[in-house]
Amino acid sequence: MTAVEDFKITKASNSKLKDISLENIPFGKYFTDHMLEVDYENGEWKTPEIKPYQPILMDPSLAALHYGQAIFEGIKAYKNDKGEAFIFRPQDNFKRFNISAERMQMPPVPEEIFMDGMKLLIEIDNNWIPSQPNHSLYIRPFMFSSEESVGVKPSEKYKFLIILSPTGPYYSAPMRIYVEEYFVRAAAGGVGFAKTAGNYGAAMYATAEAKKKGYDQVLWTDALEHKYVQECGTMNVFFIIGNTAITPDLESGTILSGITRDSVIVILREMGYRVEERPITIDEIIEAHKAGNLHDVFGTGTAATISLIKELRYKDYVMEYDITQWKAAPEVLERLNAIRYGKVEDTHGWMVKI
Repeated sequence: MTAVEDFKITKASNSKLKDISLENIPFGKYFTDHMLEVDYENGEWKTPEIKPYQPILMDPSLAALHYGQAIFEGIKAYKNDKGEAFIFRPQDNFKRFNISAERMQMPPVPEEIFMDGMKLLIEIDNNWIPSQPNHSLYIRPFMFSSEESVGVKPSEKYKFLIILSPTGPYYSAPMRIYVEEYFVRAAAGGVGFAKTAGNYGAAMYATAEAKKKGYDQVLWTDALEHKYVQECGTMNVFFIIGNTAITPDLESGTILSGITRDSVIVILREMGYRVEERPITIDEIIEAHKAGNLHDVFGTGTAATISLIKELRYKDYVMEYDITQWKAAPEVLERLNAIRYGKVEDTHGWMVKI
């Protein structure tokens, strides 16, 4: 059991913050003054250390570089009008992180290292949390195999870190999406439900091809028939058809169980929408569009929060949406932001105070 007083803390002599403006800051470009690092060796976690943000020395035979045994999470912290800092649903990210760890044959990270270490790190770098609307502090916990070996087996050594990055809006404009019908993100029995690094690396080629066609991202379809929609780029996806919100279910294990996704489901139900988590085909979406019943299409994720989709293209059929007429997505975003920035009471217990 690791207590907060057991953390080794070495503070940076100077802050980089004096040279950076936190207004309209791009996603993932700048990092705070400190990071958390802890090693797993001989079947146990060593003393966690918070120290100045710095490069990591790696051996060329590092197992993660060869076999991709690496996982991560994405979490956000916010400040309210009083300057108080809160993290959005970190306990759920902690649970999902260890689900990913189990799938990738990695050791679970103890709660006192993950949660207490995160809080302590943010407390030290509290001044890095932007106070502007739609800005936040992005929190990136990650773990990789650190054994110096090229044998194909689960590593016996791991390194867990948390780094912090102030950020503005991820997708600043509504997106044009290409429905992918050849490349595959995940199949049943695979690692689609885990937040493992390889999922994102494997998606880059198809995304680049979509961008050549003038689109921002791809909407993935299932591996067998290429008709059931799954995730949209790095996001879960929602369709408002009539008064029903439909999002792909988690049963097949091919999509990520998004924390924002779950929050949106709760809020949509509070708004009076019926929510269905079930398989949905691209044909059903096209039929709803032709009938005039498709009212909102949007993605959800930690980085993106709520990202409006203004166009879907499937084969030669293009669905363009007048996002100015949408009601569900903008209200969901408004309600989520009100909770995150302390404008309304957090009746769900989602916000964890630093």
